[in-house]
Amino acid sequence: MEWENRTLMEEFFLKGLSGYPRLEHLFFVLILMMYAVILVGNGTLIFLSIFDSHFHTPMYFFLGNLSFLDICFTTSSIPFTLVSFLSERKTISLLGCAVQMFLGLAMGTTECVLLGMMAFDRYVAICNPLRYPIIMSKSSYVTMATGSWFSGVANSAVQTAFVMRLPFCGNVINHFLCEILAVMKMACTDISGNEFLMVVATTLFTLMPLLLIVVSYSLIISSILKIRSAEGRSKAFSTCSAHFTVVILFYGTILFMYMKPKSKDTLNGDDLDATDKLISMFYGVVTPLMNPLIYSLRNKDVKEAIKNLKRWFLGK
Repeated sequence: MEWENRTLMEEFFLKGLSGYPRLEHLFFVLILMMYAVILVGNGTLIFLSIFDSHFHTPMYFFLGNLSFLDICFTTSSIPFTLVSFLSERKTISLLGCAVQMFLGLAMGTTECVLLGMMAFDRYVAICNPLRYPIIMSKSSYVTMATGSWFSGVANSAVQTAFVMRLPFCGNVINHFLCEILAVMKMACTDISGNEFLMVVATTLFTLMPLLLIVVSYSLIISSILKIRSAEGRSKAFSTCSAHFTVVILFYGTILFMYMKPKSKDTLNGDDLDATDKLISMFYGVVTPLMNPLIYSLRNKDVKEAIKNLKRWFLGK
């Protein structure tokens, strides 16, 4: 019977904010505006990292990858969410759900690893500046970025494949999107194997990069505090403050979403806590929105380049 339920499943209904049409219209306007800012802000950083020779450095190469990640991540979910807000039929095909789950998890995992690589880059730049050109050579930072992407794609492919093999006893996903935890809750079989796989993946691709970030910034702070001049300390802090802010924003949200304790009633209940939905939306929209703003406000090179870009367009 379980196999029959799974094979007959052709589409899922996404509950989202069903029953709250006014909220859906409000969120449609807000998210559409945010999405436009995400495309423009991150697109500008990608443009600068490619076409401005001043940004042909490891840090801005990673930043360009981060911006591309944010565009891919939001584009895999936001357009569909906007359409569902205005549609009475909030369904997604089985294949569409698998693709959405794969892309979201792949981009999220890649960003975790990439932020760890960026922290290591800042550690080498501040704590070992004389060897920085050797350690962070082009072959090194390209390999690090490629490894981040490969880790995200591989982890997502394995987890998505295992989840989509589960037999489902219903087709109502209590979420805006095909989020992996929300889909797993519909399974009518033991999911301990999937949960164990998720714990292993979380340890490898979320906690290990976080540990690298913590160690890197502990050494960075220790090194900065040894600088005697206030100007030197301020300059050193400014080179890593933007990345550190992005790390806090990203990891603070993702750890709250996926690692906070949940009661059995919460896991098996029909209603997803409203806070979880808001946090999920914050993670999916606000974090990619804030990344280019943070780097623009806290980085003098980026601010100056944007000013020059504006003057160039106005001159044209």
